[in-house]
Amino acid sequence: MNEPTYTDLDRERLMQKVQMHMSEKRFKHVLGVEEVAVALAEKYGASPVKASIAALCHDYAKERPDDEFELVIRRDGFDLALLNWNNAIWHGLVGANFVARELEIEDEEILQAIRLHTTGAAQMSLLDKIIYVADYIEPGRDFPGVVEAREIAMVDLDEAVRYETKHTLAHLIENENAVYPKTLETYNHWVAKKKRS
Repeated sequence: MNEPTYTDLDRERLMQKVQMHMSEKRFKHVLGVEEVAVALAEKYGASPVKASIAALCHDYAKERPDDEFELVIRRDGFDLALLNWNNAIWHGLVGANFVARELEIEDEEILQAIRLHTTGAAQMSLLDKIIYVADYIEPGRDFPGVVEAREIAMVDLDEAVRYETKHTLAHLIENENAVYPKTLETYNHWVAKKKRS
């Protein structure tokens, strides 16, 4: 495996840069996601270094003002239909551009995991799945079903992706929130039982 060099000092510098762009509560969440992501990476054979970096950066843009996202969407050639959404979608999909530009992280695998951490996708790499799941089950999370989600994640990562996707979609529907198309794509691939004709 192509393991990037990453010292304790590198991690410390990255943490400081990330921390400057978020509230204390958000940073605590980020550290929780990192703890779980590294544990999942070690369990399932992914790079713990990439898991650490992706986890530390996954919410880097979460607390940016909307106009910054709108600027990047227009400037960097995103589909302008994204302007109809909000921070819940932008901070992953567009946030990866902030991470690449401001934190100088060029590893496409890491950036892709950041892009997909809220919506998932039909096709997800091992690192994508780890960040998607770790964000959902980190120690600070407290909601009905989170204990079960944690237990599943330590046994079967794909099953954890299914569980999270199903419950996230149910939550969105229950609250009458719009569902981003990629979230439906994730559900259709990972959860829906396809009828054979």
